[in-house]
Parts: sequence; C-alpha cells; structure tokens
Amino acid sequence: METQNHRRRLLELIKKEAVFKGDYTLSSGKKSSHYIDLRLITMSAEGAYLIANILFDELKEENIDAIGGLTMGADPIAAAYAAISFMRGKPASAFIIRKEEKKYGKAKLIEGPTKPGASVVIVDDVATSGGSLVKAIDAAEKEGCKVVKVMCLVDRNEGASSVLAKRGYALHALYNLKDLGV
Repeated sequence: METQNHRRRLLELIKKEAVFKGDYTLSSGKKSSHYIDLRLITMSAEGAYLIANILFDELKEENIDAIGGLTMGADPIAAAYAAISFMRGKPASAFIIRKEEKKYGKAKLIEGPTKPGASVVIVDDVATSGGSLVKAIDAAEKEGCKVVKVMCLVDRNEGASSVLAKRGYALHALYNLKDLGV
C-alpha cells in the first residue's frame, strides 16, 4: 500500500511543480505546448525519496547490479535509487553515461562502478522520441553490460516506446501525459 501512496504523492508533486505551459523545444527537437521539468522533482529531497522507493518496489524482483542512464536526466534518479537500494537490503550501484566520451584520463563514456557482464537498468526522467534511452542502451551494451529493463518517470507518448520495441526493449513508464492531465 505504501507504494500506491508514494505514487500518488509523486504524481501530485509532478503536476503541481514540474509541468509548464508555453512554447517549448524539446531535446528531441520537437515543439511542444508544455514542458515537464522533472529535475525540479528528482533533485528535491522528497521527490528523490519517492522516486527511489517506487523504482525499488518496481525492480525488487529483478537481479540488477546497477542503474543509470544518459546524463543529466538519469543522474539524480540513479543516485537516489542506489542509496535506497542499500537501505532496503538489495544494493545496486548508480552509473552515469556521458553525452560523449571523455577526452582525457581514462577516456570513459560511463562513470560509476559498472563492469562487463553487469545486469543494468537504463532510466531517464522523461521519454519523448527515445533517443536518449537508445544512446544509453548502446553505451551500456558497448561496455558489456546486459540491459534488463528500460524505465522512465514520464512517457510523453511521442514514439519512445515504438523505437525501443524495435530494439527489443519495452519502455516501463511510471506515468504518461494523460496521468499528468496534459
């Protein structure tokens, strides 16, 4: 029952604090009459707590080693999840995928304690066309990780599910635009 309360409260926060009306260009290049700025939620104390607990409950039957995705949307989600997973007795590390490979040091694309063969979840805050999720999947697979699930907080229902299905992945979203009343 606690998960349902967390989901209700998270949806309330998103609707109240993270949905904006206007003329926006999304990262996919598409134009939109609304913008969902989930960083306002994922980087707040309550939002991070709610998201991490909801995702933990969604993933507790999965055997995962780590969770992460393309920087910036995935970063606070993955970090919060790592902390909650440790607290709840089934630790999974966080990782960050850079937008491009680092040009110095170890020239890494993925930062964090992932290793080849690791079972990982790819996560993002908002999915539109699926481009960020595909880039994250490609990077994780290139590092030798096995992607076991792909998740987002909000699916804008603008093609991400179809793009991922063509790659053999289902997109698991906590909410969609209808849930947000958009």
